[in-house]
Amino acid sequence: MILYDILRYGHGIFFVGLQTCLMGGVFREWRRDRQACRLAGSGAAPRVSVLVPIHNEERRMEGLLQSLAAQDYEWAEYIFIDDRSTDESPALLSRFAAGRRDVKIITLGENPASNHKQYALGKGLEQARGEFFLFTDADCEVKPGWIRAMVQRMADDGVGAVIAPVFKKEEGRGFFYSYQCYDHVVRYVYLAGAAGLGAAGGGFGNNLILRRACLEAVGGYGAVPPSPTEDAALISRIRALTQYEVRAAVGPGTHVKTGAEHSWKTFINQTLRWNNGGLFSPEMLTRINYNLLMIVISTGILAIPLLPFFPGLWPMPLGVFIVMIENTIGSLCIAKSSLPRPRFCWIPELLFTPVYFTLMTIMGYLGIKTNWKGSRV
Repeated sequence: MILYDILRYGHGIFFVGLQTCLMGGVFREWRRDRQACRLAGSGAAPRVSVLVPIHNEERRMEGLLQSLAAQDYEWAEYIFIDDRSTDESPALLSRFAAGRRDVKIITLGENPASNHKQYALGKGLEQARGEFFLFTDADCEVKPGWIRAMVQRMADDGVGAVIAPVFKKEEGRGFFYSYQCYDHVVRYVYLAGAAGLGAAGGGFGNNLILRRACLEAVGGYGAVPPSPTEDAALISRIRALTQYEVRAAVGPGTHVKTGAEHSWKTFINQTLRWNNGGLFSPEMLTRINYNLLMIVISTGILAIPLLPFFPGLWPMPLGVFIVMIENTIGSLCIAKSSLPRPRFCWIPELLFTPVYFTLMTIMGYLGIKTNWKGSRV
């Protein structure tokens, strides 16, 4: 009976306590973010290499090209890596590059790696000349001052990498599209909280800035272990092998918007890939932290169908939903105008998220793989 009480009460208390610590990490990142912006002086602007991998993106890249053309940062070069595209992507890139000296297009005739994106970015980095490397994807749109805002977060020489938020565009009506927006923000709350606690283990690879010296300190991009989430593997490697700090940006100038998925099948495939990247991360601390988080969420949700038989288990799911309320408050504080309105109507998403995370965790432990860029990962 004592063990039973420890399980049901300890689970909820532990999870709420853990989440409260993570929210403290988010608050710390908010303060450090403001300090970084104050530190950024009016000295010489460093050169920045913006790297974008391209693979058959003709239907999704117009918004990115327009937003890059609107950047106000003078010392930037734009490197597009065309990874064997067979559509009109090369023609769109050529039109964008016409008359510009700051654009470089690298064309890959083959890609022998298991992670095609990682290989393509490695080829781009070989020709990058910047002091900082800034990454995004073809289906993203960035703010006009995005490059400048990201560089400001690197004002402290001890910062090796800064992750920043990526929010989904609301490209349709109904629960499916609004949930994608909510899901992306909640994930970033966890990422920012972990960074604030000194345990950064991931980030969105389509909104990430790196210091060249930091990347060299981990052995270069090619030294990152193959992973379905190479961005998370890179962040974990920086934290484990270097003295550089990994920070999380929260200011509105750093926000990036990305396209929504248009079916549950593709959305589940995407989120399962991210989840598996955390569950089976090559870096031990990240793997332990992520598995602990997912197990606590999952056991709380799996206790719900047992309540008719063991009603005393109620503190376990209650703790999970208290945590989701905390997450929602943090999400609203970070995302602000980047979330669809009305922003207070998140109750269905709040209730669904831990159930969905539980499903992804079970699928991951069952060894279900995902399709990504034509490969099984």
